[in-house]
Amino acid sequence: MPKAPDWRRWTWSLPLLLALLFVAAVLAWARADRTAEREAEQQTLIADSLSTAAQLRVRLDDEHRLLRELAAQLAGGQALDEAPALRQGLAGSWQSLVWLDAQLRERAQQPPPGLQRRELSQSLFLNEDLADGGRLVLRYDPARLLAAGVPWWLSRRYDVQLIDHEDQLVASLLRAPVRVVSGDLPSHRVPLDEAGSLHLELTLREPMRDGLLPLVLALIAGFLPLAAWASWLLRRQLRRLIAAEARWRGEAAWRAAIEDSALVGLRARDAEGRLLSVNRTFCEMVGRSAAELVGHAPPMPYWHPDGLNEAMQRSRRNLQGGAPREGYETRWRHASGRDIDVLVFETPLVDAQGQQIGWLGTVLDITERKRLAESEARQVEAQAQAARLTMLGEIASTLAHELNQPLSAIASWNAGVINSLQRLGVDDAQVHGALQRLGEQAAQAGRVVQRIRQFLTKREPQLEPLRLNPVIEAAARVLSKEFAQREVQLELRLDATLPEVVADAVLIEQVLINLLRNAGDALLERAPPRRIQVHSRVAGGFLVVEVCDNGPGLGGRSSEQLFSPFYSTKREGMGMGLAICRSIIEAHHGVLDAGPAQLGGARFAFSLPLS
Repeated sequence: MPKAPDWRRWTWSLPLLLALLFVAAVLAWARADRTAEREAEQQTLIADSLSTAAQLRVRLDDEHRLLRELAAQLAGGQALDEAPALRQGLAGSWQSLVWLDAQLRERAQQPPPGLQRRELSQSLFLNEDLADGGRLVLRYDPARLLAAGVPWWLSRRYDVQLIDHEDQLVASLLRAPVRVVSGDLPSHRVPLDEAGSLHLELTLREPMRDGLLPLVLALIAGFLPLAAWASWLLRRQLRRLIAAEARWRGEAAWRAAIEDSALVGLRARDAEGRLLSVNRTFCEMVGRSAAELVGHAPPMPYWHPDGLNEAMQRSRRNLQGGAPREGYETRWRHASGRDIDVLVFETPLVDAQGQQIGWLGTVLDITERKRLAESEARQVEAQAQAARLTMLGEIASTLAHELNQPLSAIASWNAGVINSLQRLGVDDAQVHGALQRLGEQAAQAGRVVQRIRQFLTKREPQLEPLRLNPVIEAAARVLSKEFAQREVQLELRLDATLPEVVADAVLIEQVLINLLRNAGDALLERAPPRRIQVHSRVAGGFLVVEVCDNGPGLGGRSSEQLFSPFYSTKREGMGMGLAICRSIIEAHHGVLDAGPAQLGGARFAFSLPLS
């Protein structure tokens, strides 16, 4: 029995470890939350200290301003005991005022020493220099300053104290004779003057209590035993599962060995056509892994893209029980892009309870078998075609030989008639012109027959430097009367700067005549206007000639099909015209091609190398 990996045997402890990590995270969160609360509490304390210090500085500035007003009143001749600023200050936090002269001797004091107020807190002093060199020394009560500058709600939350530079208590809202030491309580101190001789200190009376942490600890104390008990139950269940999985793996390995050893492809599908399993032969057949295929629903990735609708209909029919018992052939697409032919047999897939849950397909790759059959058929066809070509060559050679004598006789009789007319003194230009053209055409026919005979007997074309535009114009003249009768408009768009090419003029002219005649025949299927355009140009290292028409076009036929021997679209055609044209052009190391034209019809073009 296969043994489970060690890491699988300890997976039961993961919940317990996760519980411990959760407890640690909760404790860290509680600690962080408490730290954040203390930081927020400290930030609030600092803000309150700064706000209160700002208010006290305003109060001190008011006292200093009032002292300057008193100095101004004294400078204006006002008596000290009658000065309004003095009465206002004594009504507030002033305890006493001493007026000193330039030698710092006391000139006056208010209130008199016997009438001054006694306070438990210490006193603070402010000085103001006078214009005559004298000075005013103010003694005021800091406790009254605190009472006037500190809000009531702040005094409930904090112990508010004024501390001097020696860390001694100056004043407090509690009226305590001793300073309140903060200890572990949060506190903050802010200087009230630039010299740093007086500070404001706020001490929090009741800091925030740790109420959340005990609750968290209590919950954790109940959570950890439950997590340990759940982990123990999971450990027992996991051991049972590992044992059952080991037995299942043994059975699955035995079944997979049987399936993978099969030389045919096997696939299992459920009632909806979803793939349940595939064997190794099937995966190699379609070029895809089992992970890609299992669970895939129709349409399948190996179906041929040109027959998806047919494949989908066949799949529905097979899932409904309509698969033929003798199997069926179809074409699939390998992952590499090549096509494969398969023979598929479908049988019901039954579970352990005897219920049909899907279909089991047995797939045979018959691609090679069909390829061999097709190759054999092509060889038989090639042999038959070679026999026909041989016979045609013999017939063409015989015809060329037999036609040579009549053509020579026609040329001789034509020359005799011309000589006889000249001796008789007949000077009819029209007759002489007709007889001369008759002789030229007979001679041209003889040359064509002789050249085709040489071409069919595998002789090389008679290559010579040639200007192609006159050859094109000559071919057009041959067919001009025929095109005029058929109402075909022939338009020559020739490049006058074409260089010479090395070619056989007679053979190239026959190629052009054949292409032009084919275009004219194709235009008979449509109503006028019927148009043919011939273009000549230089492209790359080649001289290109194009014959375009506005006829019905190629009808979806490929170049290979059109140029095949014995293939013709005409009822009376032999299917050799384009095949011979292609052979002539290839003998000149050129290319003959076909495709759609801009006029809407077909375009036949050949190219000849310039060098």
